[in-house]
Amino acid sequence: MHFTSESIETVVEIFSSLPSIGRKTAQRLTYHLLKQPQEFVDKFSNSLLTMKKNVRFCSVCYNFTEKNPCPICSSQKRNRKLICVVEEPNDVLAIEKTSEYSGMYHVLHGAMNPLEGIGPNDLKIRELVSRINDEVEEVILALDPNVEGEVTTQYLSKLLKPLGIKVSRIARGVPIGSDLEFADEATLSRAMEGRIQL
Repeated sequence: MHFTSESIETVVEIFSSLPSIGRKTAQRLTYHLLKQPQEFVDKFSNSLLTMKKNVRFCSVCYNFTEKNPCPICSSQKRNRKLICVVEEPNDVLAIEKTSEYSGMYHVLHGAMNPLEGIGPNDLKIRELVSRINDEVEEVILALDPNVEGEVTTQYLSKLLKPLGIKVSRIARGVPIGSDLEFADEATLSRAMEGRIQL
């Protein structure tokens, strides 16, 4: 469908390119923005520009942050003997909500998917291995319970075990085929408590 305005069409196309947003939702969001005062639209656009300019990877865990290292990696209260490996930054937030985990994190920024050409070199795996030192006692693999997560878990397990550290995975309290960011706190708490050694 073509609009009477190329500007509207451009914004609809941009919104519809975002994850989980279809064309109808994109249209609703666009028209919602058009109805807002100029100050709101200015604040909205400036916040996107500021976020893109200021947010970067933590040089330690590769989570998104404005301060390097991130608040978790720079905290003296965190247990540095534990590293929890997750696929995406949203997964860090999901686990932090449980208040059951006080160790460090490592964000891979994806999972291995040979069908789409995503291999170990496309993820932050090399950076994870370089973090393993005498201080680290356990690496917890908290990847999404789907085929890609399972492939990545098995790969990391084989890669890390020879380094002489405990490698565990979160328990199967998270439903197969779901994403960690959508799991409730109670389910994630049980999954962290019931993790098993690989």
